[in-house]
Amino acid sequence: MGFVSIFDVFSIGIGPSSSHTVGPMRAARRFLIGLKEKEFFEDIASIKVELYGSLAMTGKGHATDLAILLGLEGETPEGVDPSSISHRVARVQSEKTLHLFGRRKITFNPEEDIVFLRGKFLPFHSNAMRMRAYNTRGKQLDSQLYYSVGGGFIVDHEEAMQGKTPKQAEASVPYPFKTAEELLHLAKRHQKSIWQIVLENEKQFRSEEQIRSGIFRIWRVMQESVERGLSLEGELPGGLKVQRRAAALYRELLASESQILDDPTLVMEWVGVYALAVNEENAAGSRVVTAPTNGSAGVIPAVLHYAQKFLPSFSDDALIIFFLTASAVALLYKEGASLSAAEMGCQGEIGVSSSMAAAGLAALLGGSTEQIENAAEIAMEHHLGMTCDPVAGLVQIPCIERNIMGAMKAITAARLSLRGNGEHCVSLDAVIRAMRETGENMMSIYKETSEGGLALQVSVAVPAC
Repeated sequence: MGFVSIFDVFSIGIGPSSSHTVGPMRAARRFLIGLKEKEFFEDIASIKVELYGSLAMTGKGHATDLAILLGLEGETPEGVDPSSISHRVARVQSEKTLHLFGRRKITFNPEEDIVFLRGKFLPFHSNAMRMRAYNTRGKQLDSQLYYSVGGGFIVDHEEAMQGKTPKQAEASVPYPFKTAEELLHLAKRHQKSIWQIVLENEKQFRSEEQIRSGIFRIWRVMQESVERGLSLEGELPGGLKVQRRAAALYRELLASESQILDDPTLVMEWVGVYALAVNEENAAGSRVVTAPTNGSAGVIPAVLHYAQKFLPSFSDDALIIFFLTASAVALLYKEGASLSAAEMGCQGEIGVSSSMAAAGLAALLGGSTEQIENAAEIAMEHHLGMTCDPVAGLVQIPCIERNIMGAMKAITAARLSLRGNGEHCVSLDAVIRAMRETGENMMSIYKETSEGGLALQVSVAVPAC
């Protein structure tokens, strides 16, 4: 198997969507790099982009077109300044020009040169985009087809047809695994915990100190997104007129903090406000950590902030254990199913994130390998069949509140698993297989197209996607 790093699972980017914003931005930049490598860069006079499937159906609401503009100007999700985006997009739209890698100026009209082919799907994956470059005589210099396969990962058509998965390192790792059964066997055979197995694999590519510092950076960005979300108020972009709620709720909770002993359910409200803060930031296009997608970016920060505020066992070392354990679970879903809502519905986003968080929390609380696996399984078992039906194609309704529920389910799953001895009827591998089967059988209208479910029921009251 290939190797997917924790830093691929948890990548720093911008909202509102990993598959519809982060992936397309990376694809656009990769297309430019390819043109440079083929020595076509200086001959580019125009670029055309075609969007298919879910990217075409909900791309406007997910800012896919804006992400492509930024990617063609050489930006990365990790490096772009969120505060500069609106100004730069306005410039492109008014001047009808792009500055490729910030230096080569070409004519580009977003309204004409990015085409949303609504209702047209390509066979390999719903999130498909084709990019073409032309010279001054209109001759095609190059054409590439990319797929955004979830979590910000992208593959080109050739890689997809060869069965390659994105971001896989060719070098071998000491403890390869594709299934939970293999992971449990490795843990037992080598007397290691899940996080130790992941750590040893990561150490093939970077030092332990680099791994720790990288994880702490991810945690800082998560904390910053919570802090921003708890301080900002106003209306989220997109036309639904959704108001930010996290800041007001936070003030109310601070005022009632002393009442937790009388009403312990307030703890869960704290979990909710943390998730709310992150996903309001994501909906606003601000900086978040893909975990493992942007649509589910609030689940893991909420669970970790809960651990930091309410658990005496929280520490830097516990944080490392949490992230390494959670990334192992993400890899299992990536190998056995998908992280893409366009393939799996929201069970592939919120469900996976909740499963990751449950496993990480169980590990942080000292659970056995079997209890950790059980926690991950419980969390996903109760997300099976969850559709992705965003109203108006925006990552707001029901997406923001859905992160709150995913975080609460993760905590419940971890606690429930720790009350048992690790023995259970349904294995994590079985629930992953069930998730894949459910996703494959789910109608496309429930998989990030905004053509069914909640999106359809209220579509008359909101702007078109």
